[in-house]
Amino acid sequence: MMSINRRKSGPPPRRRRSAHEAREEALVAARQLLVERGPYAVTLKAVADELGMSHTNLLHHFGTAGELQSELMSAMVRDLAAALMGAVAHLRSDVAAPRALVDMVFDAFEKGGAGRLAAWIAFSGNFDYLEPVRHAVVELVRALEEKFAQEEGDPRRGVTSAVLLIALMAFGDSVIGEPLKEMLDRERTASRKVAAFLLPKFFI
Repeated sequence: MMSINRRKSGPPPRRRRSAHEAREEALVAARQLLVERGPYAVTLKAVADELGMSHTNLLHHFGTAGELQSELMSAMVRDLAAALMGAVAHLRSDVAAPRALVDMVFDAFEKGGAGRLAAWIAFSGNFDYLEPVRHAVVELVRALEEKFAQEEGDPRRGVTSAVLLIALMAFGDSVIGEPLKEMLDRERTASRKVAAFLLPKFFI
């Protein structure tokens, strides 16, 4: 997953970058702007300021703010799909407890910025960007089915319900969880604990 070290004050000094370096660093900066300030903060000027580049220079590499935002969405969707496939591999290694699975999904939405990304996609209506995630979600359902294949009733219905619950809780927690938990005087990990507690209930 992409990361960048931010300076404590003032823009970074300008330096020469290859076209590839400029695009990669711009996507890193754009991701942090999205996570920290929301989608409306992801502008060419804001990204250029973060990198100590001119607006014109960044425009040369991306053409439009829309192209930058599109590449950012695609990169973050790939990261989300990779995180979900990591959860699948963890499940199939026979070492995953409900809380471990919950933590992996919640981390993808919180630390990876997938929660902000999902909200951005939802408000923009660009749901086609989520297509790469489809395979990872299907594989996660299959992995959970393998885990609970011996349970009574309809395991698939329980599995899909569990995945739906975890994803919706992770999304909500990443978007509004912090102020909501403060209102309720609950600890930072309260949502994860609730999700981990409820997960096995789908297979009783």
